[in-house]
Amino acid sequence: MTAPQPRSTPSFDAAPLTDPVDPKAVSAFAAELKSRGASETSLSSVIAIVIMVLIAAITVPVLVMTVVSMFTSGETGIATIGLLLFGGAAFVGGVIGVVGWRRARETRYRLNRFALANGMSYEGRVASPSLPGMIFSLGSSRLSTDLVRGTRPRFVEFGNYQYTVRSGKNSTTYRWGYVAVKLDVPLPNIVLDAKGNNGFGSNLPASFQKEQRLSLEGDFDQYFTLYCPEGYERDALYLFSPDIMARFIDNAAELDVEIVDDWVFLYTQRKVSTLDPATWAWLFGAVGALITKFDQWARWRDDRLLLESPAASAASPVAPQEASDRLPFAPPAGLLLPPPGVAQQGRRLKRSVQWIPILFVIGIAAFWIWSRSL
Repeated sequence: MTAPQPRSTPSFDAAPLTDPVDPKAVSAFAAELKSRGASETSLSSVIAIVIMVLIAAITVPVLVMTVVSMFTSGETGIATIGLLLFGGAAFVGGVIGVVGWRRARETRYRLNRFALANGMSYEGRVASPSLPGMIFSLGSSRLSTDLVRGTRPRFVEFGNYQYTVRSGKNSTTYRWGYVAVKLDVPLPNIVLDAKGNNGFGSNLPASFQKEQRLSLEGDFDQYFTLYCPEGYERDALYLFSPDIMARFIDNAAELDVEIVDDWVFLYTQRKVSTLDPATWAWLFGAVGALITKFDQWARWRDDRLLLESPAASAASPVAPQEASDRLPFAPPAGLLLPPPGVAQQGRRLKRSVQWIPILFVIGIAAFWIWSRSL
């Protein structure tokens, strides 16, 4: 599915993504990443490439001699044909490995230049990133790669992420692209499940109890399913005012969204940090459209904290009515009295069991048992 484009293309320098590069500069940058332990190429990958190259170096001369012998003797056999196939596969594998390795080094070099050209920074890899989003606590071998970070007007991180889920002898690696935006204050855990990127059911790696589903006004429900903690419906309506809902519909309808602690995450099951200028234009446009509205979220306060810490009310001299008079919109009563934070019941959504994968496994097991009984 083609990603929707923002209404206006943001101004940024995409030339480093496509301009010719100096191989020597690429090698120098790869050495710099390696020296600080930020190279993405793992030891196992390097060993695999070296082995494939050695096999190709050994088998190519043997193949040449074998082909010459075949034509001079006029005889062929199964062993000869097998050797030819094995040697050909080894040679092709070696070439693919070397090309992939060189392309990965060039990609990292280009992304670093792209980040610098646009006032940002680049990091090759971060193992087990300490981010609170739903995808960052799953599986093992957690790894963020090709991180492009900006700090103005607020911290934003674009990255690719993967984790591995093991089940017995089998394992599956899941890959995501994400954008992480830092907020000014913690907010309730809210999830927007984008309907435009779903297949057979939600594509999110977690499911949530249906009692937490909240319907918003207008046509917002046609694009997103919103989940918020029970009792925080009024707060969600305050955070997702009509103008903010319009921004999400226009710019992020193909992205799943999670608000957790003082972060907003945009998720997609495609690479975010890429050499495709159109992808960066889309993402920069989406973030730029949303980030201008996040400032008003900094005014939100959780009244429930007054019950957890009654002394907090004495810390602020601002009365609820006075606060309402100053703001261009009317916040919930007592909005500015509690300190920044979220009460315990609003910090995380309640999860539910994902029945579709369970039913699928049960169906496979039932079919296997039935086939064995025939």
